[in-house]
Amino acid sequence: MTATEVRTGPEKPGRALAAARPVRWGAGRISFRMHRRTALVSGGALLLAALLLLVSLCVGSYPVALPDVARALFYGTGDRLAVHFVNQERLPQALLAILAGCALGMSGAIFQSVSRNALASPDVIGFNSGAATGAILVIVTFGGAAASVAAGAIIGGLVTALLVSVLASRGGLHGIRLVLIGLGVTAMLGSVNSYLLTRSSLNDSQNAHIWLVGTLNGRGWSSVQIMAVALLVLVPLALLFGRRLRMMELGDDLATGLGVRVNASRLALTVLGIGLCGVAVASAGPIPFIALAAPQIAVMVSRSPGVSLVSAGAVGAGLLSAAHLASSQFFTALVWADQQVGWIRIVEESQRNNLLPVGVTTAVLGGVYLAWVLFKRRGTGTA
Repeated sequence: MTATEVRTGPEKPGRALAAARPVRWGAGRISFRMHRRTALVSGGALLLAALLLLVSLCVGSYPVALPDVARALFYGTGDRLAVHFVNQERLPQALLAILAGCALGMSGAIFQSVSRNALASPDVIGFNSGAATGAILVIVTFGGAAASVAAGAIIGGLVTALLVSVLASRGGLHGIRLVLIGLGVTAMLGSVNSYLLTRSSLNDSQNAHIWLVGTLNGRGWSSVQIMAVALLVLVPLALLFGRRLRMMELGDDLATGLGVRVNASRLALTVLGIGLCGVAVASAGPIPFIALAAPQIAVMVSRSPGVSLVSAGAVGAGLLSAAHLASSQFFTALVWADQQVGWIRIVEESQRNNLLPVGVTTAVLGGVYLAWVLFKRRGTGTA
């Protein structure tokens, strides 16, 4: 179980004691412990993601009733349009939202724990921008096949992480220095990405620009397969190394005294965090807010002194699933409002069948979340 140093406030003794009761899962050498409330939060977040997936299969420009969704999923029978929309369009996008949200949540928890800074998420310190640069290079150079884009994103994230780490490691890797240097690298990479788009063909530029916003629209089973295979490899490794994070947060000297190889563990966790955010960026684009907020929301809801990778991944899956559903129904809601009120003219006829990119929704939610955090911590000196 991992933890960040940020706490949500003082705990009542009874609640803290109840939340601290661990639950052991598994037996023998393959087992781990999790606080009861953290387990409940993780299960609740995954259940919410499953319910949102089910809703997303039913609603849309072509509504499908729940019995028809079940027939299309389990038997592949029924109305041909219903089978197509459920199995070929909505299901892969909804599954990709869960997988990418899980990857981003776990990646954010890793970086926040390693740096001991709640702002050190991959979308803030430049790793997402570096992954985006690598993916854009592949798109404008080689045409952008799914596997090559994923490889380019991971390589771009690794190179950016190496650059940020080297620049921020003078005198020790401190959270504030890491965030500030990451912000500077993000700004520079944004300029590089803009230059690459201006030098590419119109078709490649349009594809890369849509991808840069962060979207699940048009994603198919190939993206889901890449994400699933990557998570099958990366998640068990992250959980294995994640057991050392709590001891590392006590300080390098104390962690070394407890038998942790600090430098090797930090390097391994950094590579795993970059791999998780890299495959998510490659599949859905640089989606903001999820990696930043999911670990801290998990801390607040579970009322624990720190966040585990499991709860961060589960909350990330729930957040991105909710954002995906809201994005897919945004224009539909505006059309309904136009029909009810009669004087709303925000949506043109040509836009009514379009889907809002999920990155736009998460960016708005991220701004609201940061404003709420700053308001909550006003006058405390911790904002």
